Amino acid sequence: MTQTPPPPLPQSLAGVRVLDLSRVLAGPWCTQTLADLGADVLKIERPLRDGAGGDDTRGWGPPFLKGRDGDDTAEAAYFLGTNRNKRSITVDIAHPEGQALIRRLVAQCDVFIENFKVGDMARYGLDAASLRAAHPGLVYCSITGFGQTGPYRERAGYDYAIQGIGGLMSVTGERDDLPGGGPQKVGVAVADLFTGMYATVAILAALRHREATGEGQHVDMALLDTQVAMLANLGSNYLTTGVPPGRVGNAHQNIVPYQVFETSDGHLILAVGNDGQFAKFCDIAGCPELAADPRFIRNADRVRHRDTLVPLLAGLIKARAKQDWLTALEAAKVPCGAINNLEEVFADPHVVAREMTVPMAHPRSDTLRLVASPMKLSGTPVQYRRPPPLLGEHTDEVLRERGWTPQELAALHQQGVI
Repeated sequence: MTQTPPPPLPQSLAGVRVLDLSRVLAGPWCTQTLADLGADVLKIERPLRDGAGGDDTRGWGPPFLKGRDGDDTAEAAYFLGTNRNKRSITVDIAHPEGQALIRRLVAQCDVFIENFKVGDMARYGLDAASLRAAHPGLVYCSITGFGQTGPYRERAGYDYAIQGIGGLMSVTGERDDLPGGGPQKVGVAVADLFTGMYATVAILAALRHREATGEGQHVDMALLDTQVAMLANLGSNYLTTGVPPGRVGNAHQNIVPYQVFETSDGHLILAVGNDGQFAKFCDIAGCPELAADPRFIRNADRVRHRDTLVPLLAGLIKARAKQDWLTALEAAKVPCGAINNLEEVFADPHVVAREMTVPMAHPRSDTLRLVASPMKLSGTPVQYRRPPPLLGEHTDEVLRERGWTPQELAALHQQGVI
């Protein structure tokens, strides 16, 4: 007896159509999140010309995905990590027919995302004002380095520069008076990634507003704005005191002890968040008198006397092995942690149990494994429907779905538009 297949799982954004003209990281990170939640994301890429085309990150390697023959494919790991669940369409938007094609697609989409320099989309007639005049319900999201207004709006914006301009590097890195001191960027492009996440939230808010009113809007996202917002408590510290915070290495500006310590055989993170946890730590360390010392009883006291307390703790912690500390601290519920490399991260039993990697079938490889989405929704779970697309893999498929005739497709191919 033939079994009836189970019904497909619901998806939060099923039915939402996204036209994605973004490249590299901030925009694709946003659209991958929308795609993971079920949106149909159409990734518009440059056609291949003289060996170059598509999203720049397709060539940002090595490393590249290994093919079935064991050799490198043309699929860079960077691109693979930000473009699953999308369909790729190649369109030359510098060609008038390419611009007309995009405008025809916009009529069937809910969201339009681009990260071109300010003014570029207007040259193609694809700017927010033009498209929203024809389609008032369109949610149009622009992602740039510095936004659509302000004296820097025409500058190109890159994550590294934004981390510097936006203050992050002034508070990241070892103290200037210690070996290795000086400004340091974060190991991943956090301004790009946070901008992508804020853009996702803003787009969802705009879609909710459109649902209620029928009106779309222009979402203006800037990497620098996001970086300034990301300063969080450190930004508030400055605005409250007028004193710019400096670099404190692996320590915390407002909590002590909250930093990396060396053990007899490695390093660990001790993250004491309140006075009770400090007392527990002192019991484990065999120094209960420190918890009763007036200089260290409250966190504010410990911050003021950081330079006295931290060397005392460093000497105690270095006398014992890392795993001894971690076992004892975890049992007492004192926040702590190891410092893992990525091999250790992806082998960690908790990371494995949380299914934070996902295998995907890929046209050119049987070994594609991606970092999974962290969003765990009970009713509309993230679904991994499509591997990151090959360049232009879905051009004809999507255009046929959207009403282009075989004759129209043949003409567009002949003209080099797609």
